[in-house]
This record gives sequence, C-alpha cells and structure tokens, in this order.
Amino acid sequence: MDEAMKALVQEAVSGEVFGVWFLIGAALVFWMQAGFAMVEAGFTRAKNTGNIIMKNLMDFCIGTVVFILIGFGLLMGEDLFGFIGKPGFDLFTAYAEFDFSSFVFNLVFCATTATIVSGAMAERTKFLSYCIYSGVISALETILSKILESIKKFCP
Repeated sequence: MDEAMKALVQEAVSGEVFGVWFLIGAALVFWMQAGFAMVEAGFTRAKNTGNIIMKNLMDFCIGTVVFILIGFGLLMGEDLFGFIGKPGFDLFTAYAEFDFSSFVFNLVFCATTATIVSGAMAERTKFLSYCIYSGVISALETILSKILESIKKFCP
C-alpha cells in the first residue's frame, strides 16, 4: 500500500473516530439533563414533581426547535462581521457535507444550558413563563457561544 493510500485511509478513520467521540460526549451531556431533572424532583415537593419533569422535557424540546431555527446557523454558519455566524438552513439543504455529530453535540449543550437554571426556578414560575425563558436562554446560549469562540480566534 503506498503512502498516499495510507494517508487517505488514516484520514477517513480518524474522522469517523472523531465523530463517534463527539456522539459519546453528546450522550453524556444528554444524561446530565436527566440528572438535573432527578435532582430538581428531589428538591421539590411531591405534588410538583410532574411539573418539574415536564419543564425539563420542554427544555429539550424548545431548545431543539430554537437551535435548529436560530442557533445552529448563528453558531456554525460562515462568519458574518467576524463574530457571529450567518443564519442558514444547511441542516435541510446540504446533507452530503453536513456534520451531524457536531450538530447533535451542540444541540445537546444548548438544551442542557436551560436546564441548569431550572432548579432555581422550581416551584416559582408558571409553566408558560418557563417555556418562554427556555426559548430565550437557548437562543442566547448559541449567540454567546459564537461570540466567545470568535474572541478565542482573536486572542490566542
């Protein structure tokens, strides 16, 4: 086997291993969401446990919708003004070159971000108010992540 072929095989294998590693990390972060739900359920009164679990489920559902519609384009899109991504729907249009492992990894972090604060809001907010908060924090998380990533480029 010549050197060019070895390099090509090694590049393909390392790309697949990296993708699998990303998905393992995403699964672990997703289980953090379940852990937060259990902790919050343990800290609240028994009558509110169902409400807490539903809020944690809605964190992921709302976070997913916001991340697909707003967040992924701003976070992973081509740079616009040097610090924010250009919104786009590559998920729906560019299947062949789309990086699904990176998408799932960032999606899970976006959805889990809202869950971290939900314990402090347990038994204090109405369900609709909490759903609005979840959508806003999911959008803000992706914007702030992109800005921080851009700052790292300018300040090595």
